[in-house]
Amino acid sequence: MPETGADDKPLILRERRGQVEVLTLNRPEARNAVNGEVAKQMTAALDDLDKDEDLRVIILTGAGDKAFCAGMDLKAFGAGGGGSIGGGTGGFAGFARRDIPVPVIAAVNGPALAGGFELVLACDLVVAADHAIFGIPEVKRGLLAAGGGLVRLPRRIPMAMAMELALTGDSITAERALELGLVNAVVPAERVMDEALALAGRIIDNAPLSVRYSRRLVQQVGDVTEEEAWTLSDEATAKVFGSADAMEGPLAFAQKRAPKWTGR
Repeated sequence: MPETGADDKPLILRERRGQVEVLTLNRPEARNAVNGEVAKQMTAALDDLDKDEDLRVIILTGAGDKAFCAGMDLKAFGAGGGGSIGGGTGGFAGFARRDIPVPVIAAVNGPALAGGFELVLACDLVVAADHAIFGIPEVKRGLLAAGGGLVRLPRRIPMAMAMELALTGDSITAERALELGLVNAVVPAERVMDEALALAGRIIDNAPLSVRYSRRLVQQVGDVTEEEAWTLSDEATAKVFGSADAMEGPLAFAQKRAPKWTGR
């Protein structure tokens, strides 16, 4: 069972859908803003999932229909709770810098601002509601987007646009985020979770080791030279091509049947 807040309400809801774990930020009355208890419960949930060998995909979303996440709870920060909100080694909300072993999809059901946008940037794939907005408005509050926004944005979108968002604190629409390549799909709000689950299903159809090493390689090659990237690619290839699933895939294709993946 998840830990509970002062009012005994779990602030991170967990729901299992086959090999998919749905994690929901559960403070709709505060636009799912992150306080120390949210970070604590998120860390506990991810610690538990680290031991789950059947897990293939995580979906992160927010409760209610008002926001995905409004970022850091400024009242908690003002009361001296900044350290606990940071989540220790896991970064903001215990999530933003966490080394999560499976793909993560953000199901953005509403505005994702400040730390909320940084949580989105920590995910691998993004499905957004058509009314969602994204931004890092910290400069408007005398703060700085320290949860990864200033690190990840310039790697995801053109530098001029990343600079505009960082310096003005302005937000962009879901459609603009789609144009910039920040999100994978924009759908009506009522379809966000269905679309995220469908995307997760397309990932789960594939070989677990192939997905794991493909994801890792895509994450790594943006920060290295081409020569170093080839080395990383060769290492991943050796791991995957020597697996039982690498034998099963071509065999299943030849026999015109669905493959039976083992993850080994």
